[in-house]
Amino acid sequence: SISIYVKPLENTATAQEQQNFALGRSIWQNKNCQSCHQIYGLGGYLGPDLTNEYSKLKGNEAALKHFFKGGIKQMPRFELTAQEEAALIYFLKEIDKSGSADPRTFIKHKNGMITQHEQ
Repeated sequence: SISIYVKPLENTATAQEQQNFALGRSIWQNKNCQSCHQIYGLGGYLGPDLTNEYSKLKGNEAALKHFFKGGIKQMPRFELTAQEEAALIYFLKEIDKSGSADPRTFIKHKNGMITQHEQ
């Protein structure tokens, strides 16, 4: 694990991609999305975990935009600009690429360590 500190992970994202991700994360935080939704099982429980929602919708960005604009059940509709919509979708898409992890399914050992169930 010392290699993580000696040689940090390389960031291959372009400046534009980094900016889009930062804007998407900012929208996620400013609209308080985490109060109802989770990422990696962490957050609110009123809405679904959105870690892999982009894959579940098979990359259907029109469906995501529909949720943003129209809301659904308890989800309010948001007045986002086209740039904000694109950034939020980019944020969700990048999180989706990172894999999946649901802390609620981890095995907790007596020594304090955790392991993930094999799928």
